Amino acid sequence: MAVPVIAGLGTAQPSSADQDELWTGFFAGHYSGATRALARRIFANSGVSRRQAAVSPLREDVSEWPTERRMRRYQVEALPLGREAAGRALASAGLAAGDVGLFVVCSCTGYATPGLDIMLARDLGMAPDTQRMFVGHMGCYAALPGLGAAGDFVAARGRPALLLCAELTSLHIQPVAARVDTQQIVSHALFSDAAVAAVLVPDGRGYALREVTALTDTSTADHMTWEVTDTGFRMGLSPKVPKVLSKHVRGLADGLIARHGADRSAVDGWAVHPGGPRILDVVERELALPDRALAASRETLAGHGNCSSPTVLLILDRLLRQPVPPQRVVMLAFGPGLTLYAALLERRD
Repeated sequence: MAVPVIAGLGTAQPSSADQDELWTGFFAGHYSGATRALARRIFANSGVSRRQAAVSPLREDVSEWPTERRMRRYQVEALPLGREAAGRALASAGLAAGDVGLFVVCSCTGYATPGLDIMLARDLGMAPDTQRMFVGHMGCYAALPGLGAAGDFVAARGRPALLLCAELTSLHIQPVAARVDTQQIVSHALFSDAAVAAVLVPDGRGYALREVTALTDTSTADHMTWEVTDTGFRMGLSPKVPKVLSKHVRGLADGLIARHGADRSAVDGWAVHPGGPRILDVVERELALPDRALAASRETLAGHGNCSSPTVLLILDRLLRQPVPPQRVVMLAFGPGLTLYAALLERRD
């Protein structure tokens, strides 16, 4: 069987704003009283300096929009972002859209039929026999099962696959609750918009996808939720999530690396989804990582916020643009379930 190799990445992001600008320009007025004081502290300690928004609260207040209006706007904004990211990834890999055998799209922030997979296959010029897969509502870890599905297709069929993760979290700012809702404040302080695409090819040069693995602790399923409401999608994010990660992340990562004849010391690239600063702190501590091992993850959180599914691919892109790219990369992402996903990549020259 062919070895699936990541041969190209492409990113696309809407306009950005400083975290302080978002606070003073919108969120300081969105909240009041004791809630405002709490929100100010959460924003200041988020680890985020800048974020991107296709529908910026500095220009439009969507917090009272019904879900239907948000979904219609999703189609308008997500298509050009997805097209840009996918086009860049294909160009980076030296492929045409017609070469793609499988097109995988991950998104949990908008739904429509025909969806992004169909519309972008049309706009990019994919072949009529291109297979498509849409991964929805997996949230922040969706890129890794998406990579796994694309990699399995490449290995089995010997044809290229294209993965696109596109999220518009800016469409889901919620109205102010009657009581203090810390979980909503945290999500409003962290989340951002982006689209990232990856091309996988059989064999060739790039980063070989050695394995994708997962672990789900269903006893903590209520710790992270994404509920469809009449006013968009509402995030539930328990402060207990870091504790669950601390219980499972070492075994998951070490098991993955060991199955390929190595240990943590042989990994020189870490792409860890920054659900927030505490998530990165827990992973760093539990894996006893050296100083700056998570620098790319922290820098991505600071410059882009938490973009849900594209984020771990943004971190990978940052790692691969370093003057000396890593030889071996472990990707980790976490989301509803509570689910931990991991992937191992190895450089092929």
